[in-house]
Amino acid sequence: MLEDRTAVSSPTEWPAAYPQGYAVVDVETTGLARDDRIISAAVYRLDARGEVEDHWYTTVNPERDPGPVWIHGLTSEALEGAPLFQDIAGEFAARLAGRVLVAHNAVFDWQMIAREYARARSEAPVKHRLCTIALSKELRLPLPNHKLETLAAHFGVVQQRAHHALDDARVLAEAFRPSLRAAAAGGLRLPLHECRPLTEWQDRPAPLIGRQAGGSHGGGYGGYGGQRGGGWRPSRKRPACPYPNPGRYEVGKPLKQGMRVAFSGDTSVERDLLEDRATEAGLHVATSLSRLTSLLVTNDPDSGTSKVVKARQYGTPIVDEAAFGQLLGDVEPADA
Repeated sequence: MLEDRTAVSSPTEWPAAYPQGYAVVDVETTGLARDDRIISAAVYRLDARGEVEDHWYTTVNPERDPGPVWIHGLTSEALEGAPLFQDIAGEFAARLAGRVLVAHNAVFDWQMIAREYARARSEAPVKHRLCTIALSKELRLPLPNHKLETLAAHFGVVQQRAHHALDDARVLAEAFRPSLRAAAAGGLRLPLHECRPLTEWQDRPAPLIGRQAGGSHGGGYGGYGGQRGGGWRPSRKRPACPYPNPGRYEVGKPLKQGMRVAFSGDTSVERDLLEDRATEAGLHVATSLSRLTSLLVTNDPDSGTSKVVKARQYGTPIVDEAAFGQLLGDVEPADA
């Protein structure tokens, strides 16, 4: 077990408003899109001060093609005898209940989990999530990037089996523990986000076995088909961005908190996930494009959509989804 490099000197100094427990989670999936499925899940339960209580792991039969086996290593044969999600939903819920869900890029894990529960006509008992990327930024850790292996190396945690849910959850738990103690020592407000249940599948037929097998899968997670048409995507009211707009994005420089970002057209990663990642990074997600927009993200800059046309007129910088994903990894903090 990793020794904590930052300790709180007295029990009375621990912030009273901090959560009473955490569930450090990692899920491996068939891909990144709205209809992709969980194929394995792991949970490390920690108490209020980050001490490990227990851990749990399971594989899950996704009832479809397992996706990028070369990444997660779980073949159709390996998953054939695994339980369905509805079979492990109760035990999974028991390990999440009453705790803050902690994950690396937490919005992704949360949405995947929430959708599985929606398909099972249920809800995950999670009220708040905490992203370790956001926490490392709040702590101003001197990291060259925000990959899990980079965070682990900073705290001296050895990763043994990347993209295996149990090992990824272990690594994240051991990196989160000293981060939590550093936050407590500095009286830092934890970057918690509300988790709302998703109901997209509760009135739709359950997925058929083998549905979409071999469909739009590409070479790796980034190549999976995402939202297409998306006419049933519910509108979402996001909290106001707390940072002032620093102006337009400049090519070759990082994004900065407060920048206004608009999206246009189809994306391989679902739009909600991209928008949530942008919001958690401190960016302002705009539904329309104006002279104040800092950046337009589109995979089809020649599409002629109204946003693309306005971006050309206003001189708004345009980047594709892949470039935007890279920029999200290192967003500059807003000016004090």
